[in-house]
Amino acid sequence: MNASDLIDLTRYPIDSAGRDALLRKVRSELASDGCAVLKGFLTPEGVRAIAAEADSVADQGHRSYSRTNPYFTTDNPDLPEDDPRRQFYERSNAFIAADNFARSGALRAVHDFPAFDPFIRDCLQETRFHRYADPLADVIVNMATAGNGFPWHFDTNNFTVTLAIQNADDGGAFEYAPMIRNSSSEQFDDVAEVLAGTSDKVKSLTLEPGDLQLFKGRYSLHRVTPLNGPTPRYVAIFSYVEEPDMVGAPERTKQLYGRVLPIHLERAGRRADALID
Repeated sequence: MNASDLIDLTRYPIDSAGRDALLRKVRSELASDGCAVLKGFLTPEGVRAIAAEADSVADQGHRSYSRTNPYFTTDNPDLPEDDPRRQFYERSNAFIAADNFARSGALRAVHDFPAFDPFIRDCLQETRFHRYADPLADVIVNMATAGNGFPWHFDTNNFTVTLAIQNADDGGAFEYAPMIRNSSSEQFDDVAEVLAGTSDKVKSLTLEPGDLQLFKGRYSLHRVTPLNGPTPRYVAIFSYVEEPDMVGAPERTKQLYGRVLPIHLERAGRRADALID
């Protein structure tokens, strides 16, 4: 499948003249708001092709449930009851692992387009930037159905790169409070206002199928509102890391995808950082 039929390269010349102007626009939005959306990055044909591909492997999605606070930490009864670290919400995830998407398919055609990774890297101005080497997780599809949502949280990664593929019949707005914390202050009072629904810092986006989003979620509290109707919401997630040849830890990989591959066991404990995950 030809990526030039799937990506609107006329509107978004990521591989030709006009690229520099596009980079300036995206960088400006990321600097001011922590979020940049390239509306209609995919052509209508691209949207149809990737949605059909996701439909064809939806039964392979692995679902997990958890109850989390915005920081993914355990409860601390020594804190006041209204502290944001003690506010817990139901969370449901279903991920369709990367190895369900054929090398010759539409999603891979976009991800493997030679200009795609360099464009993302240059938008984010990341110097340590490598495609995730995990065969289950380099490009996945998140699948959510009625009642599911992603409650308020901060990301553990500095940025996420997502592509809206299909919306639910209702709900699923992306809400975020840009740069509500920073590397030196958690700003718990501001976070508590967001959780209570009293903050004036929250912005809302309705992402349409075909929209490419770059989002710095490490410092911006965000959520996806609950969904309604029988149509599943599909969002593709492209994963990049700071070190080459990285794969997920076996335990975390099994939580997310329900299985591990030999490469996860072979490379267990070989990550460059000392973080839990």
